[in-house]
Amino acid sequence: MEVVTGAMTTLLPMLGDLLKEEYNLQKNTRGEIKFLKAELESMEAALIKISEAPLDQPPDIQVKLWARDVRDLSYEIEDGVDRFRVHLECRQQKKPHSFMGFINRSMDMLTTGKIRHNIGIDIKDIKSRIKEISERRDRYKVDCVAHKPTGTSTDTLRQLAFFQKASELIGTQEKSLDIVRMLMDGDEKQLKMVSVVGFGGLGKTTLANLVYERLRVDFDCGAFISVSLNPNMAKVFKSLLHQFDKYKYRNIMDESAWSEIQLISEIRDFLQSKRYLILIDDIWDKSVWKNIRCALIENECASRVIATTRILDVAKEIGCVYQLKPLPTTDSRKLFYQRIFGTKDKCPPIQLAEVSENILRKCGGVPLAIITLASMLAGKKGHENRYTYWSKVYQSMGSGLENSPDVKEMRRILYVSYYDLPPNLKACLLYLSLYPEDYSIETKELIWKWIGEGFVHEEQGKSLYEVGEAYFDELINKSLIQPMDVNTVNKASSCRVHDMVLDLITSLSNEENFLTTLGGQQPGSVPSKVRRLSLQTSKEEDAKQMPSISLSSVRSLNVFSTALSLLPALSGFPVLRTLDLSGCEGVDNNHLKDICNLLHLRYLSLRGTSITDIPKDIGKLQLL
Repeated sequence: MEVVTGAMTTLLPMLGDLLKEEYNLQKNTRGEIKFLKAELESMEAALIKISEAPLDQPPDIQVKLWARDVRDLSYEIEDGVDRFRVHLECRQQKKPHSFMGFINRSMDMLTTGKIRHNIGIDIKDIKSRIKEISERRDRYKVDCVAHKPTGTSTDTLRQLAFFQKASELIGTQEKSLDIVRMLMDGDEKQLKMVSVVGFGGLGKTTLANLVYERLRVDFDCGAFISVSLNPNMAKVFKSLLHQFDKYKYRNIMDESAWSEIQLISEIRDFLQSKRYLILIDDIWDKSVWKNIRCALIENECASRVIATTRILDVAKEIGCVYQLKPLPTTDSRKLFYQRIFGTKDKCPPIQLAEVSENILRKCGGVPLAIITLASMLAGKKGHENRYTYWSKVYQSMGSGLENSPDVKEMRRILYVSYYDLPPNLKACLLYLSLYPEDYSIETKELIWKWIGEGFVHEEQGKSLYEVGEAYFDELINKSLIQPMDVNTVNKASSCRVHDMVLDLITSLSNEENFLTTLGGQQPGSVPSKVRRLSLQTSKEEDAKQMPSISLSSVRSLNVFSTALSLLPALSGFPVLRTLDLSGCEGVDNNHLKDICNLLHLRYLSLRGTSITDIPKDIGKLQLL
């Protein structure tokens, strides 16, 4: 079952901090906090147990409702505790040793006492609600749910496998030759286009890129562009020009004056007498393709275009269709063994042969599913329990992919890897659903956001950033994020989320109200209370939803849209922790007028905006 533990992973350490002497709480209040902490720890254990139930054994609806109530209460408690800590710590800043300083310190003592008194009242109210929820837990026997497979270690995962060359992936060489033949058949001088179509996770991009790299040397110029669900066409066209001639168009990405029509005209002029090769990845809509097609001039220079899409009608619109099929059993087996044992020719021990075949049958020839499961199984140390572990993983996969290539069925494969994560890493993974599809996520930016959200827990002898790096590496080892821009020591400076994984975590985030997106890949109703908000659209119908959204509990705001009319005043975000406006060129000094009141703010990014002055009182933000 897909249950998120709400704010439990960050709330429990916060309650522990409140018990420290520095907060000087009244004795009875400290006792109440200890009670809350114990109750919430017990509830967290129950939530985790519920989330670990096999996918084909969903719990009772009453259990799901109980889990939702616990999650919502955890967020409310966290907001209250955080407000108390922030106000108290800000009051404890040193005052000058003057008469006014004495007055201020005296007033602060009164205010601080009131704050401590208020937290005591709030905790008593919370205690009564927790007792009510605990009684329901006993009434509906929440703890009586099935167990999940034993967790796997990531220590022995083969990290080098994640940096494998596309040409080494099983089955791609033969398929790439088929596409090359399709591109070269017919009239050599005419512009030829081939589309690779198939559902998410089959490796369309990997295959198309292999063809592109194989042929690129024979063309005058080339480009690889990713379109995705909600493309910014001006950026797409600018990327084309920049890749065609990096010197001539070195500043094109920063140019805002060019219209789409001007960019198309410039592309056509540039390609007038060139033999070009272009890879257009992930096209979702016919109208988008028609727009791009206008720029692709037919010049009788034997130019070629490769495109990928999930939609057959779009593929037919493009031209010759290459329908990518799932891997055959033999290739699936080779890929599976290669990821686990380091060689495609090695067979598993005899006791694992049958269960491995069962797992492969469930994967249905989907490379991403095979890689995800194999990476997870590779981390299981020792041989004596391996059969039991593999069997439990297989049983937890539910009906899997054997009946249909539907995306919902494919999620069952990814769920297994998701459930294998500890709660703090689950939160880190779900947080990635705030980014648009095919977005290049900078590693440092992501880790600092995780820290700002409180997902990264302290570990002895390590800085928070180092712990966050370990989280990042573990998600790579689990094949849940894809490393990009890898350096010589196998460190990725950025990453992306595979479409199948993004589909999974977006679904989970929506269902559990972990994160809300306007303009994302899974449109739906917006909850009345939002915890984290990602703006990815400029559509008028999305803008109409903004007034109905309660911003008082939003702790993370990330803006990827150019429609600044969607951006509410910062004064409406009293508990905001992370604010990312990077790349929003229209954001100016006026948008920052209320920022110094965001006392909870821990992460701020203004890169690529039109802001020229930072408010002088920015130092008030003690947690930033």
